[in-house]
Amino acid sequence: MSLLRSSASDGPLEVASPDEAKRVPLEREELVVIKRPKSQQAEQFRTLRNSIVALNPEGAPRTIVFTSALRGEGKSVSVLNLALALAELPGIQVAVIEANLHSPSIEKYLSLQRRQGLSELLSGRLPLDQALRALSVNGVSILSAGSLPRNPSELLGSDRMRTLLRTLKQRFNYVLIDTPESSTTSDASLLGSMVDGIVLVVRCGQTPKNFVDSAHNSLETMGGNVVGICMTGTELENTAV
Repeated sequence: MSLLRSSASDGPLEVASPDEAKRVPLEREELVVIKRPKSQQAEQFRTLRNSIVALNPEGAPRTIVFTSALRGEGKSVSVLNLALALAELPGIQVAVIEANLHSPSIEKYLSLQRRQGLSELLSGRLPLDQALRALSVNGVSILSAGSLPRNPSELLGSDRMRTLLRTLKQRFNYVLIDTPESSTTSDASLLGSMVDGIVLVVRCGQTPKNFVDSAHNSLETMGGNVVGICMTGTELENTAV
């Protein structure tokens, strides 16, 4: 019995064509590092980038999970903007993994067609080189979710997932992993115990403090290392020229 399912609207997902993502420009306004590089919002992601780099003075490859206490706090947008900010640094290669196997959104923000990805890779149906897609921005590649599995935790907690993370650390300087909210699934905690650090995304003025505290404590109790908090939805004056 297959562990994978595709939505009725999508049908079976295809394998990505070589370099197809390189031909798609990044147009979404949420990608502020590209669309509004001089804005205060873009500078916030560069500040986050600098903080993460400063935590890694030896320059070793790092794997970082992004999660939140509740849904809709801006995890995917934060992951992508941080990847773009990291790629501004000379010689840095970044991989973004869409590990939200419940409600993936990375391809939507990148204006890409849904393709086979992480689910097929972890199920042994797709080799890594066909699953990874280089973007039009130099230095950034993505590994999309692929077909939605019936039991995401079974795939994400597998030995193949651990092997994948080790392999990607040999090829990329930073591996950023987008996961679901920690209050409704165990996926973030599961992956958080495998990686070097966790960033907790919090929407300013909306997320109750007790939910943030609970998420933080739960992630660390499960063996994760919460290295920081990324605030989204802050109202800043735009001083871009």
